[in-house]
Amino acid sequence: MNKFTTLATGITLAIASIGAFAQAAAPATPRVDQREANQQARIDAGVASGQLNARETNRLDKQQGRIAAVEAKDKADGTVTAKERRQLHRMQNRASKNIHAQKHDAQVAPKP
Repeated sequence: MNKFTTLATGITLAIASIGAFAQAAAPATPRVDQREANQQARIDAGVASGQLNARETNRLDKQQGRIAAVEAKDKADGTVTAKERRQLHRMQNRASKNIHAQKHDAQVAPKP
């Protein structure tokens, strides 16, 4: 396993643990959580296929981390309002478009 794959796996686990902690301590947001998981899986698939290089992966992972942080902040007061949900969905829509764009551009990860 190369350094890049190890780093991507570590970031994925960190984001997943943040999400698991937030779920245990606050109200459920199943659609948001499912989209986060789906998008992380798409990023991981892009890494595995070589469609995403290290820089693209880091940028996308940071974006997923920001979404998780906003979700945790929104859950901190015990409720997620409709306005907060709309914001989360907008952020996820933007992230989804970024994942698609980065996976389908001309940049690829170098062959090991």
